[in-house]
Amino acid sequence: MDLEKAESRVKELHNLLNQYNYEYHVLDQPSVPDAEYDQLLRELVELETEFPELKTADSPSQRVGGAILDMFEKVQHRTQMLSLGNAFNEQDLRDFDRRVRQIAGEDIAYVCELKIDGLAVSLLYEDGLFIRGATRGDGMTGEDITANLRTVRSIPLRLNEPVTLEVRGEVFMPKRSFEALNQAREERGEELFANPRNAAAGSLRQLDPRIAKSRNLDIFVYGIADVGETGVVSHSEGLDLLDRLGFKTNKERKRCANIDEVIQFVEGWVERRPNLPYDIDGIVIKVDSLEQQERLGTTAKSPRWATAYKFPAEEVVTVLKRIDLRVGRTGVLTPTAILEPVRVAGTTVQRATLHNEDLIREKDIKIGDHVVVKKAGDIIPEVVNVLADRRTGEEQDFKMPDNCPECNSELVRLDGEVALRCINPKCPAQIREGLIHFVSRNAMNIDGLGERVVSQLFAEELIHDVADLYKLTRDQLLELERMGEKSVDNLLNAIEASKRNSLERLLFGLGIRHVGSKAAKTLAQEFETIDRLAAASREELTAINEIGEKMADAVVTYFGLEEVRELINELKEAGVNLVYTGPKPVAASQSDSVFAGKTVVLTGKLEQLSRNEAKEKIEALGGNVAGSVSKKTDLVIAGEDAGSKLAKAQELGITVWDEEKLIEELNK
Repeated sequence: MDLEKAESRVKELHNLLNQYNYEYHVLDQPSVPDAEYDQLLRELVELETEFPELKTADSPSQRVGGAILDMFEKVQHRTQMLSLGNAFNEQDLRDFDRRVRQIAGEDIAYVCELKIDGLAVSLLYEDGLFIRGATRGDGMTGEDITANLRTVRSIPLRLNEPVTLEVRGEVFMPKRSFEALNQAREERGEELFANPRNAAAGSLRQLDPRIAKSRNLDIFVYGIADVGETGVVSHSEGLDLLDRLGFKTNKERKRCANIDEVIQFVEGWVERRPNLPYDIDGIVIKVDSLEQQERLGTTAKSPRWATAYKFPAEEVVTVLKRIDLRVGRTGVLTPTAILEPVRVAGTTVQRATLHNEDLIREKDIKIGDHVVVKKAGDIIPEVVNVLADRRTGEEQDFKMPDNCPECNSELVRLDGEVALRCINPKCPAQIREGLIHFVSRNAMNIDGLGERVVSQLFAEELIHDVADLYKLTRDQLLELERMGEKSVDNLLNAIEASKRNSLERLLFGLGIRHVGSKAAKTLAQEFETIDRLAAASREELTAINEIGEKMADAVVTYFGLEEVRELINELKEAGVNLVYTGPKPVAASQSDSVFAGKTVVLTGKLEQLSRNEAKEKIEALGGNVAGSVSKKTDLVIAGEDAGSKLAKAQELGITVWDEEKLIEELNK
């Protein structure tokens, strides 16, 4: 085939594949079998390989995922991505309507849309061609994730018209994709995603676009950033235009003539929400007229013409079948409710922590009870209360045992503690849990060494302590169930990579009593090597700000043990780094940061940063992140669903920022 014929066929294949892709992923009405689509795509790839000059950025072949990135570049949004204020009940919605009418007049129509629980993105098109996609970031600056967004098949690479515009949308993971992803991760012994939103956000922030492609993400586009010369005069017209251009919008929307119709729409979706194939966490209400939107304007972070109604936490009823006990790495016994499987806030729940025996008594929980379950913050399953009127008389009281269920040692309750504890240092459960903690994300972060794999290695007696992880061989791992050659190679590479971690990760992973991740970093920065820390006296330790007497005693006792000294020597021989290689702490006197020398508390769910990311950034600027609010607290950062810590901060008159303000200050 010559170049002219190849060019003609490539254009034909573009049109066919784009049409079939639109029918399948946007309209949900496929017109050809998958096999035919795949055959046409293979033909296109072959032609582009033979004639590289015919490969274009909007080619359907460019959805397969490109090369692995080194990092995400920062990009400026053409117009700011604002966040929405929240409404939690009918009165909040009526107050919003009253404020709108005071400024924009009495004749107000609203558009109600489902609030997709995903990750907000901005998509930029020039002359109809998709050229860039970015995360929300701080609203003005986001991260360029174009390569990952190209793998989302419902995002058009070329529009139906050659327009230039920036649109906003929400990338999400459908429930079916989420369940399949977590099932695969469980089989590999990897940590499960808590919910589809976390999974979608994590997928889009992968440096390897092939990972994003494998996650089967989707998108709903919900608005035009700047209508410019499009001619639309209302939000509802803008959505219709997006449909014509080939975007996927959510059809479960309604134009409402007044606030009463808005409330009726909201109430209807409170009941229908669980039946959707994707997660929503509320309803977005926008003034429809763009002229009225402009008149209403915005605050520093939110438009006055829109609000988000947040659903109350979903509560469901199920049966508590039994109560299992788990021995943690510190010996504490935690009771867990084993439930009849039930779907709550988008995922199937079978377990809920009961914390301790006192809580079981306080809530009068019996085995066999019908219980009300919800997810705290839409994430952590918890038993709210018992439906005592449904009891049949066959329910059984639960009693904590006198002996450890793992090693049969006598359990003790230490002074001032509610929990029962096994104090046998050779308890196999504590050793196993300690190993799981060592490889976890916040410790040595060994990808592929999840709970299942660690438990399997421990049961097979291939590992007895953390040093044994660095002695594992390829042949040993290949003998394990569900471990193929690629999985073994990836795991060995991850173990090798963990040797280069900075000292604070190792200290936290060792599980020294009272030493959390923050204290581990403080100790690593102060002593710089594990040998110097091991030789430190109680007086040297307590002289450090934030290191109290209990922690100092625990550190001295730990490094005084002969078995610990042997363990450190084994880690040295294995080539594990025992030196602090992280950034040097910023002296408060040398920093002009607003966080320098301040005590900061994080509470609630952050949308744009993980809790650890926010903590690390604040500490790098000289701040001290504490776990509880007191009179010594200088600043509280409150995310969504902030609870008692926020209330206490307000009671004490402590300065409170939202996440937008935090990011603004971090970026100065």
